[in-house]
Amino acid sequence: MRKVIDLQMEFWKKDIAGIEFDLKSRDEIPQLLMGLQHIYRTPLIRKKVFGVLKQIVPKQSQETGRPGMDLWKILVLGTLRLNCNWDYDKVHEMANNHLKLRQMLGHSEADSDSSYALQTIRDNIVLLTPPILDEINQIVVNAGHSMTATKKDQKLRGSCDSFVVETDVHYPTDINLLFDALRKMISLIAIICSETGITCWRQSHHNILKVKRLLRGIQALKRSSSKDEVKQQIREQFIAGEHQKYTAECQVFVTKTKETIRILRDLGILTFSQDLRLAAVEEYIAHAQRQIEQIHRRVVLDEKIPHSEKVFSIFEPHTEWISKGKAGTPQELGLKVCVLKDQFGFILHHQVIEQQTDNQVAVAMVQEARSRFDNLIACSFDKGFYSPENRRRLSDILELVVLPKKGRLSVRDKEIEHSEEFIESRRRHSAVESSINALENHGLDRCLDHGLNGFKRYVALSVLARNIQILGHLIQQKELKRQKRKKAA
Repeated sequence: MRKVIDLQMEFWKKDIAGIEFDLKSRDEIPQLLMGLQHIYRTPLIRKKVFGVLKQIVPKQSQETGRPGMDLWKILVLGTLRLNCNWDYDKVHEMANNHLKLRQMLGHSEADSDSSYALQTIRDNIVLLTPPILDEINQIVVNAGHSMTATKKDQKLRGSCDSFVVETDVHYPTDINLLFDALRKMISLIAIICSETGITCWRQSHHNILKVKRLLRGIQALKRSSSKDEVKQQIREQFIAGEHQKYTAECQVFVTKTKETIRILRDLGILTFSQDLRLAAVEEYIAHAQRQIEQIHRRVVLDEKIPHSEKVFSIFEPHTEWISKGKAGTPQELGLKVCVLKDQFGFILHHQVIEQQTDNQVAVAMVQEARSRFDNLIACSFDKGFYSPENRRRLSDILELVVLPKKGRLSVRDKEIEHSEEFIESRRRHSAVESSINALENHGLDRCLDHGLNGFKRYVALSVLARNIQILGHLIQQKELKRQKRKKAA
């Protein structure tokens, strides 16, 4: 059985709605906790958020089974992890020892016996899914708009841009990706053989080191700087020979692994978990064979491998090689994320972009944002989002579209882009860079979660945490002004 939170107060516990914070603190923790406190102590918002959180677990398991971590605690720890850009070890330490955080989790100062295990925190935060986080985000943004609205019918003006969130991978080359595949393949098959009593992989560690020595030897090689073409050719042949030695040794281990898999399957003694690990070994074999083939084509046959055939990480296969033309950053390894913010700094919508360019997601971003916030009337973009079709379709959705055209401007385009309203919106568009920078400083510089689903959850959680922090900051400034007026009275 899993509850959102136990609303029945015990006499030694402090009410979450009554927690007091240092209003002069500039740190992100008090701001985030004040935003969460506002959600908790506002009955209408709390009811909506708790209703969404109940979707985390299947309905049939809500009333039976052993108690799990309260869903409110999962939300608090998840948003704190991303907003503060912490790893799980830091979250574990703070959840057990930070006084204000423990009060927000429902503990008292005397409740020192209640502690959280590291694995418990890990297993529960991953229960949050992007759709659930998106629903909560809409509730939080609406709560923020209710505080910032100066008119009953507040119109929203958005700004849209994209940036790269890096995946947690090393710089890829075909030879080190081959080593990654061999290392995992050998270590996993050795563990399975050890469990089943097969002794043919007893020297697995030695085998990995053997392959690694060949890799390091290739990485240390340099091409000839001589102007003598004969010397250059001799050096190229030597380098090619070393690569062939490396791939030949790797192929020996691939063949041996395939034979071991055949023996294990013929014996029929594998458990379910061992069979799953064997399937993972087969995936690494496929990665290794692809890299062996590409190394042979590049080094021996002198082919240029097409970009579409390359894989940039065997552990995070969704990783893309992205070149945005930034000074000092020739390439980034990860996925692009497109965000659309309003004039108050709240992020209305975001999208993880897979194998697409900015101009392919512009219309979808506005349509999704409008479906969530129908008072969005204007949006600004940069030139990367431009296409004639985008301008036409966006003009049908919004009252004002600020979408600069690429290339030479026609007379009509000059009239549009030289208008006072267009220029003013372009001037304000740079504010989206501030929101992107804030997201990068609060968790979205590099995704530490694994897999594409983990990546999307990580991004959605960061966006939600940032919006809650903005909400908390508004509450903090409002309370400071109230205290200032009180002192002046």
